[in-house]
Amino acid sequence: MKAKNISKILALMTAVMAFASCSDSWLEIRPLSFYSPENAYVDADGMYGALTACERNMRHEYFGDAAPIVTEYVFSDMCVEGTTDKSGPAQNLNLLITPTANLNSGDYNKIGWYWYEGYKGVKYANVVISRIDDATYTDTDERDAVLSSAYFHRAYRYYRLANQFGDVPYIGEEVTAPKLDYYSTKREVILQSIKKDMDFAAQKAIVNNDKGRVTRGACGHLLTKINLSLGLFDDAIASATAVIDGGQHSLMTARFGVDASQSDKNVVWDLHRPDNKSVPANRECLMNVISRVSTEGSDRMQVMRNCVPFWSTSGANAIKTPNGKTGMSQANNIEYEYVQTMGRGIGRCRAVPYATRMIWKLDDTDLRHQKPWYDGEGAYHQGNWMDMEDLVYNNPNLNNSTSSDYAPEWYGKPLQLYADGGNTILTLDTIRIWFSWPFYKLWVPDPTQTQWAGGETDWYIFRLAETYLLRAEAYFWKGELQKAADDINMVRRRAQAREISTSEVTMRMILDERARELYYEEPRKTELTRISFIYAQTGKAADDGTVYNLSSFSEKNFYFDHIMATTHFYNKGVKTVHADEYTMSAYHVLWPVPQESITSNTQGKINQNKGYSGYENNVEPLDAIQ
Repeated sequence: MKAKNISKILALMTAVMAFASCSDSWLEIRPLSFYSPENAYVDADGMYGALTACERNMRHEYFGDAAPIVTEYVFSDMCVEGTTDKSGPAQNLNLLITPTANLNSGDYNKIGWYWYEGYKGVKYANVVISRIDDATYTDTDERDAVLSSAYFHRAYRYYRLANQFGDVPYIGEEVTAPKLDYYSTKREVILQSIKKDMDFAAQKAIVNNDKGRVTRGACGHLLTKINLSLGLFDDAIASATAVIDGGQHSLMTARFGVDASQSDKNVVWDLHRPDNKSVPANRECLMNVISRVSTEGSDRMQVMRNCVPFWSTSGANAIKTPNGKTGMSQANNIEYEYVQTMGRGIGRCRAVPYATRMIWKLDDTDLRHQKPWYDGEGAYHQGNWMDMEDLVYNNPNLNNSTSSDYAPEWYGKPLQLYADGGNTILTLDTIRIWFSWPFYKLWVPDPTQTQWAGGETDWYIFRLAETYLLRAEAYFWKGELQKAADDINMVRRRAQAREISTSEVTMRMILDERARELYYEEPRKTELTRISFIYAQTGKAADDGTVYNLSSFSEKNFYFDHIMATTHFYNKGVKTVHADEYTMSAYHVLWPVPQESITSNTQGKINQNKGYSGYENNVEPLDAIQ
């Protein structure tokens, strides 16, 4: 976000006082300038300034404690909510996820955040769209580029809303007066409308732009997702190919950036260094959100807090040595210091075995799953992936003969979960404490804090690796499996993973590769719901032969069946140490519309999704944009 754009949108009213003889006219305030739409949206800079609110809104999804993106992952095959020391977090979904529940809190979930912030993004974009011809531009291309950016931001929100909530109200212009007569519009109608906008934007947006701003590549990428959602697979192939072959972007396959000279690192590590995400050399990035240390408006990622295990050091949940001593310390400046090297996690976004083990069985060469190692000279090298067993007992008291925790035989030795031949578990809470994580993605330096949780960093919204996987999916739907395998292998080859054959191309393989490549980047629940709609729309049999349809979408869908087949929490009676059971139902494929939005809309009708209270009051959604 450029300073000159921010200054446009944040312009303040100024005044002067003029003295006139002995009269009281000097008391009159005569404003020389003040902020209003009429004098702010006068040129391209003013319009882009208005869109900085959209860019800020996108960043908030990924940043902060209990970031909204955690909710996307909790409602997916990748993670569960790991906050086990209290009731309320989204674990027993059947009990807790209702239209009247608290749907916008870090202590519960952020479903409501997506609803309210989604429509805020629509509002900001609509101001520019509605006023696009009120400004003066250098030429038509500049005007069309501004409009393309606004179209992108509106379409980005509606794509998410349509795959999180289904049928939702469509607002296509600036609202300048109170309005209480909204009606839900059919999901397909909304997707068709934003496809039209993005067909335009994919041709007219700026080709090369700041990494934190809308680019033509980002527009083509979003258009591909919309085309897939509509079942327009040839269109999806064409829009993805335009991005892939457009000459502006390419997969990063060679070392680059801040750590390029470190021989024990690799291109996967380089790709996810905070300092590398927005540099000109990074041709894979299609769009980022931006956050920098000591920059006004920046925010801390806190991704290590959210996604790294709570390697507990005290209390009933402390990790113990096999002889019962306290094994871990979160102190700084000790021999085996983990607070800054691993981050002080709390396990809120708890990765499940599907994400940590099942998807990595194809080979042992994948750089994304590279473990730490010792070289021939005994030097330790940090890999890209961490298991709890890669940590060592680091409590200095284990090596202190005057301490009650004295156990030198375990100091510096790898952690282990069981003792006595597997009969004794060494921590009480394996949900929150004992799981693996992608260190290369989650390690974000946090220099302003003593206990690192994840500091300021740019973060990918779209990058070209996903574009290849989206095109692979389009080929899969068309039955062109060799082309799908070729695109998947483009991503796998960069990671030095074994290439897959045509016979291995399934939806499960596509989802597995997305999980390997796009953890904490893609909105996982959104994408699973999108794919579930495609199965229901097309009637194409799933990998196991199951056929779905739209008429029973909330009772039987691919989303639920896939999660039950991969995430062994919701279907095994697993309970937290606080006695809350993990449950999920098929209707969670769509989230509940917050009841207060329905109730306050007194002159219209916003529908509720099936499975939630209030569905019985629905009316037929609009089948055209009004």
